[in-house]
Amino acid sequence: MGKWTYKDAGLDLDKYEQSLAAMAPYLRRTHTPRVLDGFGGFAALFSLDYNSQLFAKNYRHPVLVACNDGVGTKLKVAGLMNQHDTVGIDLVAMSVNDCLCTGGEPLFFLDYLALPKDDPPLIKELIKGISAGCIEADCALVGGETAILPDFYQPGDYDMAGFCVGVVERDRIVTGKDIQVGDVVLGLASSGLHANGYSLVRKIVFEHAKLRVDDFIPELGRTVGEELLEPTRIYVRAIKNILFHYPVKKRVVRGLAHITGEGLPGNVPRILPPGRRVFLRRGSWPVPPVFAWLQRLGDIDQAEMDTVFNNGIGFVMIVSRYFADSIQRQLEQERIATYVIGEVRAGEPGVEWI
Repeated sequence: MGKWTYKDAGLDLDKYEQSLAAMAPYLRRTHTPRVLDGFGGFAALFSLDYNSQLFAKNYRHPVLVACNDGVGTKLKVAGLMNQHDTVGIDLVAMSVNDCLCTGGEPLFFLDYLALPKDDPPLIKELIKGISAGCIEADCALVGGETAILPDFYQPGDYDMAGFCVGVVERDRIVTGKDIQVGDVVLGLASSGLHANGYSLVRKIVFEHAKLRVDDFIPELGRTVGEELLEPTRIYVRAIKNILFHYPVKKRVVRGLAHITGEGLPGNVPRILPPGRRVFLRRGSWPVPPVFAWLQRLGDIDQAEMDTVFNNGIGFVMIVSRYFADSIQRQLEQERIATYVIGEVRAGEPGVEWI
């Protein structure tokens, strides 16, 4: 062989430039004047404040909030479907929903894509989904990294990670320390499985039941693949509006929890102060059909369902009893079905079913 080139090692810089060019419109459509440097530099510049009536925030004691997460093996389903324009929404959702749990407002987002070879059409679809998620979260997509690792990933594989930075005023941080006995637990409906439990889901659906992504499931009203690729719900606008609407001093919103891996029993206790225990009522919200279908298909114990899946509740708010009805109505105006699913009592931090 003659002289070696980077292309011989599996990296085509011409295709890399094509990928960057395809990304640019999807990034720019998420930008506001607070993004100072456009796209293509070594790092992104974002103005915490901006001298205009529309964007000026006049922060007094701003605290930055940082989150990161991935999509996990839901990406395998995207590969089976050859549909890659929605998992980017999941990527954004997993981080921005976490940011919300502090009372924070997501500001900007960065992505990390890792692939075995440069694939401009695939990268375009992934960035398209990330951009859509950022628009829904009122969050600027300011850049990221695309890593081509030919000896690390098998053909057809790829991975994604996302990083969100947000901000919250120091006196508006939601920590859960103000949760009181008698507070109401509100459950905000999920859009389905979100992006958790897919290692178990894939084992049951594809290996145990021998189903394919294009098999139609009557009780779900759509194909396996369509159900499993349903994007994670983003709660940013609804929660931001609630936090803006209610005065800080009254501490109406006492605690916020994003329900991801480990379900309600694993995530709600993370925000409970000493001496506070949450009691949840089974049957107090409608469980989407996908969960009963999976439970029956895999003969999964209820305790396992509780600790692996969200079971129809993607986000939890613990709020003052006196404001629970008005908060619930406001969330439903935001087109997010919300249910009173439990209450706070005295006891060791944890979740108990009643």
